[in-house]
Parts: sequence; structure tokens; C-alpha cells
Amino acid sequence: MLLFRWVILLLLLVAGVSFAFYAGTGQMKYRRFGWIVLKWTLLAACGFFAVLIAERMA
Repeated sequence: MLLFRWVILLLLLVAGVSFAFYAGTGQMKYRRFGWIVLKWTLLAACGFFAVLIAERMA
């Protein structure tokens, strides 16, 4: 569980750095990469919390 939290945190950091690169350079590839990383990170986090909630229900 601790590993998964660190992975989520690092992926959010990668997305933030990518958006900072986009703000600095204006290149669309950084924004596109940031959105992809952010989207999949949030989907994984939602799945993780769904499993935690399901565990508590049982």
C-alpha cells in the first residue's frame, strides 16, 4: 500500500513537471504527456480507493 502511494505521488509530480515544461517552452508535447499521465494516475487512484472501500464494506 505504501508503494502504491509513492507511485501515485511520483506520477503526479511527473505530470506537474511536464506542465511546468509546457509553461516554460510552449511545446504541446509536454502538455499532451502531462494530461496522459494525469488521466491514468487519477484512474489508478480511483481504482485503488474503490478497492479500499470494498475491503471496508466486507
